[in-house]
Amino acid sequence: MGDSTCLPEQGGGWLYLASWQDACSRKIVGWDLRATMPEDLVSEALCRALVVRQPPAGLVGYSDQGSQYTATRFRDLLVKHGATQSMSRRGNCYDNAQAESFWSRLKTELLDGGSFPGLEEVRLELAHYMAYYNGERRHSALGYDSPNHFETYFQPTSEKCPA
Repeated sequence: MGDSTCLPEQGGGWLYLASWQDACSRKIVGWDLRATMPEDLVSEALCRALVVRQPPAGLVGYSDQGSQYTATRFRDLLVKHGATQSMSRRGNCYDNAQAESFWSRLKTELLDGGSFPGLEEVRLELAHYMAYYNGERRHSALGYDSPNHFETYFQPTSEKCPA
């Protein structure tokens, strides 16, 4: 599940963050941060997720209908990896509620109404936050497990005990 958001920067500017989240475990598997919102922001975040996950063909890449997700480079990337594109209904934020919830938590827990000092500081803060979010932050939807623990516990038996 992919989405992007804007983060306030001190001095009045914005930083742009894109992430890919495993819809089942809620684990953030890829993200990218930029000072601008180029077309390839979401593609780079997806590339990072694909390197981490190495999914077999059949992956469903779900997002809203933002221009970055309808761009040729992004669609070509999905095809190259045997993924199918799925998009929310136009203008319906409830279709992407899980991603929106993540942004809400991130902004509340990191910013608390403030702003970030600059790109490199934010990049470091986000790396720490993603490690916390995936490794420690508990989710009611996961039976109060963290995404990492949930994935370990619910990993198919054949992967835990290869023949």
